[in-house]
Amino acid sequence: MEHANGQVAVITGGASGIGLALAQALAARGDTVVLSDVDADAATSAAARLGQRVSAAHLDVTDAAAVQALVDETVSRHGRLDLMFNNAGVAVSGEVRDLNLEHWRRVIDVNLLGVVYGTDAVYKLMVRQGHGHIINIASLAGLIPFPTNAPYGATKHAVVGLSYALRLEGEKLGVKVSVVCPGFIESNIYTASEAVNVSRDALAAGIPFRKVPADVAARRILAGVARNQALIVFPAYARVLWCLQRLNHRLTAWLSRRMLADFRGLRQNNRDSKD
Repeated sequence: MEHANGQVAVITGGASGIGLALAQALAARGDTVVLSDVDADAATSAAARLGQRVSAAHLDVTDAAAVQALVDETVSRHGRLDLMFNNAGVAVSGEVRDLNLEHWRRVIDVNLLGVVYGTDAVYKLMVRQGHGHIINIASLAGLIPFPTNAPYGATKHAVVGLSYALRLEGEKLGVKVSVVCPGFIESNIYTASEAVNVSRDALAAGIPFRKVPADVAARRILAGVARNQALIVFPAYARVLWCLQRLNHRLTAWLSRRMLADFRGLRQNNRDSKD
């Protein structure tokens, strides 16, 4: 692939949602993109639609060796890696009382360890080459409480903390790190993720804010990356809630309690429910 005038990027979870929109935007500006996803067929189909600058790769981000192998192959083929988007993510909707440890492990393996594996695979490489930018896709749930999605919120808080720490370590070594904390985005995460003791369709219908189109999200992310923003938060309501949380966590508690009350109204077994 030609990339004389563009950058080389790897995107995890790239076959849909934000990942796919990022791949499209990067390819359109002349970058070389490795679009990876656990769904190999979807990745191949997406890459074919996006043109010759985009190649597909099957990748399970919970497999550290596979992540390292993809990074090594990319560098071997293209000579460098400029951008790493740790984007793959899953969620499990449900109250903690209804979850089991397998739910926790699945979310932690993908959302946190997947980011750790991606970061470990590229960070030392970027230090050696003297440049690079790691972009970790977290969530507004990494900045404010997200009851009924405790595993998801816990992993996204962890990704924010990881990103802040690594940004400081990397800044004198040529490596930039940004973390993205968007609100609700148009994505298949709402239909692909498990809902425990509640209707997934009912949950999706009850999202309290308008979802941001994936292409709009991609443009906002890339604008923040170009400015080397440490934290990229959007849309406006997400920035307001983040600000309120920093001013006084009680100011966002009302929204958290409302979300919890709405969820409990949908919960399919309310015999042991307590308000």
